[in-house]
Amino acid sequence: MTSPGQTPPHGWFATLLGSADLARAYTVTVLGAVFASFAIERLAGRVTYVSIIVGLCVLGAGILIARRQEISLLRLVPTTVLLFLGWALASVFWSSDSATSFWSWVTTAALAFLAVVIGHVRDTLQTVRALGDVLRALLAVSLAVEVLSGILLDVPIRFLGIQGKIAELGPIQGIFGTRNMLGFIAVMALITFLIEYRTQSVRPGVSYASVVLAGGLAALSDSPTVLVLAVGVGLAVAALALVRHTRPEHRGALQLGLGALVVVGVLAGYFARHPIIAWLGAGTDFSMRVNLWNVMVDYVRFEPVLGWGWFGAWSPREYPFGIINYILDSSHATGLNAYFDVLLQLGWVGLCFFIALAAIALVRAWLAASERRSVIYAWTPLILVALLIDSMFESFTLVGIGWMMLVLCAVRAGQSRSWRERIDAPGAAGGLPHDGGADIREPA
Repeated sequence: MTSPGQTPPHGWFATLLGSADLARAYTVTVLGAVFASFAIERLAGRVTYVSIIVGLCVLGAGILIARRQEISLLRLVPTTVLLFLGWALASVFWSSDSATSFWSWVTTAALAFLAVVIGHVRDTLQTVRALGDVLRALLAVSLAVEVLSGILLDVPIRFLGIQGKIAELGPIQGIFGTRNMLGFIAVMALITFLIEYRTQSVRPGVSYASVVLAGGLAALSDSPTVLVLAVGVGLAVAALALVRHTRPEHRGALQLGLGALVVVGVLAGYFARHPIIAWLGAGTDFSMRVNLWNVMVDYVRFEPVLGWGWFGAWSPREYPFGIINYILDSSHATGLNAYFDVLLQLGWVGLCFFIALAAIALVRAWLAASERRSVIYAWTPLILVALLIDSMFESFTLVGIGWMMLVLCAVRAGQSRSWRERIDAPGAAGGLPHDGGADIREPA
């Protein structure tokens, strides 16, 4: 028997799992592993990366168990995330390759689980700080290897996909595989670094250097989507600043007006797409995407409701991905549009779940950012805006980095605003404290 004054045999381990230091290290490790996934796979192989993710999932489960007294099962995962994952799992039964589809789903669910753990062990400011540290390191490494390849050695580093064109001012890829991925990550980094600066969570010199690093790499990526992302996020920043400085009694009308303006802007952008594409100099790139989307829509007609089964990133040997690439004489690994990709794989039902997941998260996050004093709340809706805009040109939001960030933002938004707050009030037994409980004390 253990005397009253003794520590239980496993008490130290439970204390470690529930400690803030482990939560901080765990968050940095998860973000670092997922954002550096391409480099890890190229350097050490896919088995190594999968082993890292499995280990982090096991550790994450232990952390949640250790913190079970402060976490409510009712508010653990947003309903829309569960619906999307549930439908994706159901699609395994009508997929052309059930085994491959199932393991693709496991990968999707594992990354969602990691995002859920981070969302419950770190508040918004802590998440931003961890992401900022990770992105500073990875972008600095990207710049270093590009300089090594393009200036010092003047040879490409083929196993990392680095072409060594930095001396020609791009396009560069860094350690992320493609220029579009580098541009996408650089934009997320800019949002994160600017929020760090506004919250004074890092020294001003570090913030300035970080913004210059991310902005420089975004420009050198020469990605046609970066300018669109930058403009979209910039407009979102301006709109959010306007709402935050509007008197509370006038915010409702302003929000409705902004919503109508967004709809008009999207329609205008669609009808003026050809001049815009010509101005961006992305005619060839966009033409290739349109051809791909047209063929995808042709195959959606065969399975409009259920889709062809969940694969996430395309499996080239599976139907209909192989035949689509054959028709186009190409080797696409995704549909280059998250919405069309979901429609092809999960049908209209899956697309409705995906849009509901993204839209509800964005509305919740936007309302929290417009009503609460701390600027830290702006991070979640701005990241979501970047994800949703990029989803029109890439399928990053369905796999890897983008999918994990989408779920993380959905979890964060759900903690700020959720119908389940009425059932499971914060501060009640087993209830999860508001995210705002920690953030309200942060500098504005």
